Amino acid sequence: MKRIKNFFKKLGPGFITGASDDDPSGIATYSQTGALFGFSQAWTALFTTPLMASIQEMSGKIGLVTGKGLAGVIRTHYPKKVLYFSVLLLFIANTINIGADLGAMAASLELIFNFPFIFWLFFVALLSLFLEILIPYKTYAKYLKFLTFALFSYVATAFIINLDWKKVLLSTLIPSVQITREYLLNIVAILGTTISPYLFFWQASEEVEEEVRGHKLYQMGKGIPKISSQDIKRLSIDTTVGMLFSNLVMFFIIVTTAATLYTHGVSIKTPQDAALALKPLAGNFAFLLFALGIIGTGLLAVPILAGSASYAVSEAFGWREGLYKKFNKAPGFYGVIILAIIFGLLFNLFGVNPISALYYSAVVNGLIAPPLLLLILLISNNKKIMGERINNKLLNFFGILTIAVMSIAGLVLVLSIWMK
Repeated sequence: MKRIKNFFKKLGPGFITGASDDDPSGIATYSQTGALFGFSQAWTALFTTPLMASIQEMSGKIGLVTGKGLAGVIRTHYPKKVLYFSVLLLFIANTINIGADLGAMAASLELIFNFPFIFWLFFVALLSLFLEILIPYKTYAKYLKFLTFALFSYVATAFIINLDWKKVLLSTLIPSVQITREYLLNIVAILGTTISPYLFFWQASEEVEEEVRGHKLYQMGKGIPKISSQDIKRLSIDTTVGMLFSNLVMFFIIVTTAATLYTHGVSIKTPQDAALALKPLAGNFAFLLFALGIIGTGLLAVPILAGSASYAVSEAFGWREGLYKKFNKAPGFYGVIILAIIFGLLFNLFGVNPISALYYSAVVNGLIAPPLLLLILLISNNKKIMGERINNKLLNFFGILTIAVMSIAGLVLVLSIWMK
């Protein structure tokens, strides 16, 4: 027990980043995957793990080695047009995702406590702001790590219901690909949900936050930290565990909804639809676990979505940044966080369809992910920036594979919209 506790203590930005990827919008995508296609897309959880892990390790290493966030490095070494365009699209995509996540959390709280949606919407928005702005970073980082336990609710749900584990295992290890528009589009949706640009920016910046916290830097973006091989090893383990955990949760959500919703021909559009549908099929406990998981993951993801946008905007304009700073020391940084959450809240107040919003958010992510991935790969192999900490052959292999897969996914998504 003590060893497990010590191991968990060593986990940091990589683990938190991986967990935040399973936000309510991700839960909706994975639930829909299981409900529509049964176990036939369970293999995607296995496929995306090394892709996610390699990109997040590169992103984290950029922050660790340079002492700057991703946008800060791009600002220093690449054209401003590239930086501003990427940051603008990131802010738009993150704001849409925040809106969908806030709506999903509020709707889940309404299901459990039978109190008006509007009340819970303002409650979760204000709670997210309070935790991110007023809680000191050292405490806040622990809170984020603690919230990752909400994701175990999806693992527990899978063991409450009856699963044909032989069928699950075969579907996971032997891909069953259907050449249909719906099947391929859902693969694109999964890729867009798991390999999202906000994760790149967040992980890089959080590694720098950790360096400030560990007194390796005086402040973010100022100076070059001294790092050791042990730091690189810690980053690699942290990131690998985080992405494994993220994809494990994705896997259990898919197989849970496949065994219940797909088997009974139940269609869903939102994560709370999945929670409600589980109630008569798997019982109240399964419903409650699923709904509580949506709330917990939303509280984890919304601050990270807002924070990653704020890091990017602040670095793009050279503002003071960092969760370790108090509000009066970095008003622009915290102002972007407030603005992103307010815009997300307004999405729900003005009746914007969250499913449509997430669909177009996926389009934006699909468009900006490949060029950002290419930039990350180029930076990670640039000796002027990374010194001796450039990528090894394995990271480059998975990096190139991820760029190819995401480029094809983005093209398929754009063509599907154009042909619709």
